[in-house]
Amino acid sequence: MTAPRLDAKDAAMLEQTWRDPPGLIGWFSAINHKTMSLRFMITTFVFFVLGGLLALAIRLQLAGPDGRIIGADLYSQLFTMHGSTMMFLFAVPVMQAVATYLVPLMIGARSVAFPRMNAFAYWIFTLGGIMLFVAFFLNVGPDAGWFAYVPLSSLQYSPTKRVDIWAQMITFTEMAGLMEAIVLITTILKMRAPGMTLNRMPLFVWAILATSFMVLFSMPAVMLGSTALITDRLVNTQFFNPLKGGDALLWQHLFWFFGHPEVYMIFIPPLGFISSIVATFARRPIVGYPAMVLSVVATAFLAFGLWVHHMFATNLPELGKTFFTAASLMIAIPTALQIFCWIATLWTGRLNLRTPLLFVLAFFVILLAGGLTGLMLASVSLDTQLHDSHFVVAHLHYVLMGGAVFPLFGAFYYWFPKFTGRMLNERLGRWNFWLFFIGFNLTFFPMHVLGLQGMPRRVYTYPAAMEWGSLNFAATVGSFMIAVSVLLFIINVLRSRRHGEEAGNDPWGAGTLEWSIPSPPPAGNFEMVPVVHARDPLWEPKRLPSHVTGLANDYREILVTSVADAELDHRLWLPSSSLAPFVTALATTVLFVGSIFTPWAVVWAAVPVAAGATWWFWPKKGIVEQRTGSEISPYDVEVES
Repeated sequence: MTAPRLDAKDAAMLEQTWRDPPGLIGWFSAINHKTMSLRFMITTFVFFVLGGLLALAIRLQLAGPDGRIIGADLYSQLFTMHGSTMMFLFAVPVMQAVATYLVPLMIGARSVAFPRMNAFAYWIFTLGGIMLFVAFFLNVGPDAGWFAYVPLSSLQYSPTKRVDIWAQMITFTEMAGLMEAIVLITTILKMRAPGMTLNRMPLFVWAILATSFMVLFSMPAVMLGSTALITDRLVNTQFFNPLKGGDALLWQHLFWFFGHPEVYMIFIPPLGFISSIVATFARRPIVGYPAMVLSVVATAFLAFGLWVHHMFATNLPELGKTFFTAASLMIAIPTALQIFCWIATLWTGRLNLRTPLLFVLAFFVILLAGGLTGLMLASVSLDTQLHDSHFVVAHLHYVLMGGAVFPLFGAFYYWFPKFTGRMLNERLGRWNFWLFFIGFNLTFFPMHVLGLQGMPRRVYTYPAAMEWGSLNFAATVGSFMIAVSVLLFIINVLRSRRHGEEAGNDPWGAGTLEWSIPSPPPAGNFEMVPVVHARDPLWEPKRLPSHVTGLANDYREILVTSVADAELDHRLWLPSSSLAPFVTALATTVLFVGSIFTPWAVVWAAVPVAAGATWWFWPKKGIVEQRTGSEISPYDVEVES
């Protein structure tokens, strides 16, 4: 099945209406969800590469005993920057970036909700990341760890601006994450094509919906914590000072109430990637769709009951810790259920073993190992012994890289034809996969042994008498294999972008709506909004009615549907492209960065922020006009000719 098409004149008008303006000003004014998403993906991948280069520097320093390549101060900045970059500037944002591209295409929408907010989130995120790396290159990069525990991060022990910069980077990225969550939740719940009930949504869309609600509930905790930390440092509040009635453990509670759900914010979207890839390359629908949906929701819910899992070495009541042990063990159940559903799908399907599926199969192996070490660390007694050792470093990377980066690479290989209209080279893809898989295990498996032998993390050198040198050297060799693998991926992307095999609409024979339209998609996504009759509409016999007519071609009009059953509700005009989100983001950046040096920046910089927001929201004729449900009857639901 292919999407119904307009005649050439109407199609050209629709393209003109939805495309971004040309020229330099047009580049900064762009709000199309695909444009902003591609920029988001490229930006997050740049941060991924930068974070990887920092990791290579760390591994070079630790390759042998008594290393002298990097001093203690720079090393503290390196591991803090590496963790902060990967967790705040790559892992969650890249999932949201992919989602803002794919979700409207999967649900039959012409755009995301609040496209200007989506653009503003991108600019805020990018400017916050630039601020962090500029500070690092000026030798004021954060150095208190990516979780900035107090009192180490207090003014007494970190008197420079390094921790202040880290705290404001948190504000930048979490503000962007919250806005992206609002955009995605609204898009999914109110902009699905008619007939796409909740029971027919792709599993990837379910994963993004669950993740977005997690962002909405967890990110305010770390924003509150980072704001309290920076006010302790800049205006002498005492939230975390026990001598003045504060509580140092309050920081850990606030941070990990966000920090452990964040692991699942990183992990749950790849579950959606895997469901899409497995169904396509097994050539059959996913086994156990209701169980898969309930597992995603259960994982998101249980993720909020695990944060003390990171605090077993503190002096919290022992009885309380046992409940978090139970929750840490319990959350493995829904993930195991999903793995069994995927295995059943593969077992009963007709496999097409291409590069995306290779990354998924590697995910099964690596996540299983990471999950088993997670169950070990859920034990209070064992965790107390292994806390802050390289065993924890190994576990973290097996879960996050195995659970997120492997599926993410698979997703890039899978959806690259839709993004660009070209196929990635299969041979280079297999080299990319095997180097990454072998290099990953060579890097992080030895760290389990190093942790059991007592090697602590966040140390910049170690004596030869500890006999850790050979395992650390192996880990360093593996890290360079990962680097070569990523370099091959970049070469593959750049080469295939121009010279790759043309993909067509649906090169994989997939079943979801994004594959029914041209590759890359037109500016307005769907020339006619489809009507959905099944979970995999492209694999179902053609049913009538097939699409909706009546939406305007000469202005940005979208269809709004009901939450549960996706029934026609009303039509809404979306705003046009504007410089206002970019200008407002610049003003907001001045406020945040200025506040690091003087609290008065909050007062004075609020003026340009207010001016930008006023320009942004100044009413214009037609932009906020909407038509009530009583006017839906003129919509003609036609049979595709």
